[in-house]
Amino acid sequence: MEDGTVLDVRNFSVNFGILPAVRDVSFTLRPGETLALVGESGSGKSVTSLGILKLTPPVPFCRIEGQALLRTRKGAVVDLVQASAEEMRGLRGREAAMIFQEPMTSLNPVHPVGAQVGEALRFHQGLSKRAALAQAAELLDLVGIPDARRRLGAFPHELSGGMRQRVMIALALACEPVLLIADEPTTALDVTIQAQILELLQRLQQKTRMAVLFITHNLGVVAEIADRVMVMYAGRVVEQAPVRRLFHAPLMPYTRGLLRSVPRPDFSGAEQPPLEAIPGSVPDPLAPPPGCSFSPRCGHFSPGLCDSVAPPLTHAEPGHLVRCARWADVAGAA
Repeated sequence: MEDGTVLDVRNFSVNFGILPAVRDVSFTLRPGETLALVGESGSGKSVTSLGILKLTPPVPFCRIEGQALLRTRKGAVVDLVQASAEEMRGLRGREAAMIFQEPMTSLNPVHPVGAQVGEALRFHQGLSKRAALAQAAELLDLVGIPDARRRLGAFPHELSGGMRQRVMIALALACEPVLLIADEPTTALDVTIQAQILELLQRLQQKTRMAVLFITHNLGVVAEIADRVMVMYAGRVVEQAPVRRLFHAPLMPYTRGLLRSVPRPDFSGAEQPPLEAIPGSVPDPLAPPPGCSFSPRCGHFSPGLCDSVAPPLTHAEPGHLVRCARWADVAGAA
């Protein structure tokens, strides 16, 4: 594991019985860096994050392979894949935390939000109940919840969706983790609240220098917050590049399809190019197509080349990886 790296994921795979959900994923994260993980529903984004923190079902229902090396705040390197259940309880929340997609189902409905935020502080930092609640009030105030001390006694159903998401952020950041995984934290929020949540996360990241793995399907959010982008399809990484490079010169036909399905903010009215839909759907993981998994939906499909052998992840340029046998032709056509 290189110096200065917070998370180093190597050949990471997650299998549910005979179902391969995530296959051979590798990436790194540095302090203060945001890596956006994008792709269609069913591409393996959330399973990758849950597998890293070992929040998947236990063996034999789920089998995790590869390595997920985490550098703790004290400099020790821990392989999360090999860590025991007791070790993971000590790491989750303190060294690595997660903001889940739906706060209403993630927060405990029968406990006040102050007690839930304070629980992490009491478990990891050994604070008394009074001290934990005092710090929980400071955290709720930090994430922008008005009258934070009074809100300590509120139950999740008494808060709006935006405020519940802020509570989830406070809970995740309570112990200032070195790694934050945000699994679509702005889904189902209106655009005003979404912008506030994103601004809050960026401000807190600048303050704590935590590394962020941001999972989303919203490419507008990716363009705003990410340093690098990793695109997943059918459980595999198909492209990875710095955000500007990927948006201006994508090399994987699937990535190009995703970008063409989003309205362009730099065009208006009649100038707006027609949106394009990617034909077909994500293949069945139990019966994948031969060769490239995207080949049945690809406009650059070449018989005998794309349907023979699954293409490897290739270094097209420094820092730009692509899984496509015809990436050079795609770049030339662009």
